[in-house]
This record gives sequence, structure tokens and C-alpha cells, in this order.
Amino acid sequence: VTIEYRLLIIVSGVDKLEENREERIAYMWSEYEITPNNAVSYRKEELTDLSQMKRQAAQIKDDIRKLGPVNVNAIEEYADTKTRYEELTRQLEDLEKAERDLNKIIVDMMKKMESRFAEQFAVINKYFGETFKKLFGGGRAELRLENAGDVLGSGIDIVAQPPGKSLQMLSLLSGGERALTAIAILFAMLRLKPTPFCILDEIEAALDEANVYNFAGYLREFTQKTQFIVITHRKPTMEEADSLYGVAMEEKGVSRMVSVRLTDVEA
Repeated sequence: VTIEYRLLIIVSGVDKLEENREERIAYMWSEYEITPNNAVSYRKEELTDLSQMKRQAAQIKDDIRKLGPVNVNAIEEYADTKTRYEELTRQLEDLEKAERDLNKIIVDMMKKMESRFAEQFAVINKYFGETFKKLFGGGRAELRLENAGDVLGSGIDIVAQPPGKSLQMLSLLSGGERALTAIAILFAMLRLKPTPFCILDEIEAALDEANVYNFAGYLREFTQKTQFIVITHRKPTMEEADSLYGVAMEEKGVSRMVSVRLTDVEA
């Protein structure tokens, strides 16, 4: 009986040790998520004070708690975020390349526009000087860029010198002289870029009789390439026309259109 009793005590003690071992293993997993085999790798020989180890464990647990809840989908979310980042990075690189290409195109276009404008400006300036001299019967005129370094953004000054006067800005000329200078610019533009059709509305109204004859005669020279419709009340201009159209009131309150082909009348 005594031997059996002792055996029972030993077996009971072994069971309790095994149960205690299982509890410790479960505690290690629930508290630290480590197994006995993993715990060996974290062992530090310099920590022999149990109270110190408990304080350190408490500190580590507090640090872990401050990290917040664990995101079990973090790996998948990282992969998705990384893919999205790489895609956006490629798009950004494409946009930056497109921006560089557009800027290069703009620079090239600006250079070509500046070169083209400078060439055409020189031509129209030449035509303006010739037309001005012919309309005024002498003198000289020119167009000047306010800022030659910025051709496309520069303003343009009109400088004219009618016969017998000094060279001066357009604003200092008389009304008739300004009108005839503007007509000279118009004809210079038509010489540079002829148009098949043009309407002129009282542009010679401010001119004196002599200059109206000059205007009408010069206008006649352009009729070979351009068809003009001129609204006017000046006789010299009408005399150079091929056809006249007007409104007559032969009876009070009754108007009718009247047309005359001067070429037929001359014949």
C-alpha cells in the first residue's frame, strides 16, 4: 500500500508539473506570442533579476500596445499601394516628358514666329515707305519696334515725315495726314498679303481734295488683284469706280436703288 501510494503521489506530481508546463506555454503564447524554443533566442544572460525582467517585459508590452492594433492585411495593402505608386510614378514621368516636349515645341515655334515676323515686318515696312511716298507725293515713313529684343511682344511706333515737315510720331500729325498714313499702311498690308475682296467705309473722308485724287488713283492700281466695295461720298473716288450704286428718292417717301456702270457710260 505504501509503495502504491508513493507511486500515486509521483504520478500526481508529474501530472501537475505537466499541467503547469502547459499553462506556462499557453501563457507565453497568449502574452508574448512565443514558444519555449523561440524564447531561448531572446534570453539575455545579463538579466538575472526577476523583477527587472518583469519591468522590461511590461515596458515592451506597453510599447507594443502603443503601436495599435495589428493589420493582418498590411502585406496585401502594401503590395496594392506599391503597384499604385509605381503606376502613378510612370504617369508622372509621362506627363513630365510631355511637358518637356511641349516646352521644346513652344520654344521652336516662338523662334520660327520671331524669324517669320521679323522678315514680314521688314517687307511691310518697305512697302509702307513706298506707299506713303506715293500717296503723299514725297516724304518718308517707317514702322519701328519699341523693343527689338522682344519682337512678338513689342509695340510698334509709326513715324512719318510728310513733304516739307520734320519726322514725327503719328499722333503729332494732322487729322488728314493721320488718315492718309493709315491708308498707306492698309495698302502696304494688301501688297504683302493680297486679298480677293475688300470693303472700305469712308476711309478718305478726312482727306482734302488733292489727297482724295491720290488715294483714288492708287486704289485703282489694286483693282487688278482685289475687288473693292467703297462706301464714299467723295467725287474723285466715285470717278475711279467701275460701277456706282446709290439710293434715290424721286418721289417723296419713295426710295429706289440706282446703279450706273461707268464703263458703259465711258464707252
